[in-house]
Amino acid sequence: MSRPELFVTLVVGENCDLSALALRSSLEYFGARVNVHWIGRPNDLIDVLSGDYLDNPCDYLILDFHGDEGRLYMTELDSEIYEPDEPRGKFFDYHQVRKYTKLKNINVIANGCTLGDENLAKAFLDSGCKSYMGPNDYIDGNSALMFIIAFMYEVINNKKSQKEAFEIAKSIDEETGLYELYLKESDDNGTMRVL
Repeated sequence: MSRPELFVTLVVGENCDLSALALRSSLEYFGARVNVHWIGRPNDLIDVLSGDYLDNPCDYLILDFHGDEGRLYMTELDSEIYEPDEPRGKFFDYHQVRKYTKLKNINVIANGCTLGDENLAKAFLDSGCKSYMGPNDYIDGNSALMFIIAFMYEVINNKKSQKEAFEIAKSIDEETGLYELYLKESDDNGTMRVL
């Protein structure tokens, strides 16, 4: 077996199984190695975001979740099922990302409605991520899937830079145009730049 073109960790939230299967199949067909984490509770997500269960190596971390108002939708558990100190409720927001995330030199793509929120992006970048992408509004699910497939196709098959691949994928239509790319500027005291 030859070395994979790219290493991708795919983290899948509730009711995102079909898009995750389509993503995994497409990315593996392009030559990426894809490891999937199915999220059933907040601590499952924390295990990945903290780096404890992050696959190594990992070039891209894809968060395939539904989103609302810049928050990742989580399965709400019965109060007796939560573990001690586990975040509760239907959403995982930027405050929790700040608290639990330690991702050094990882590119993150959040593939759900409004997950391109600036506060969420900044929380990920402040945790050590190299870049963060996500739609800044409510996006059609087919468009979100198409954006990632087009982006990864350009990175893997056409050897485009991240910025070039982002611009190509974003330009497909009005819906894919909702994606934002956030980069942490290393020479400017960690300020965030939006492309």
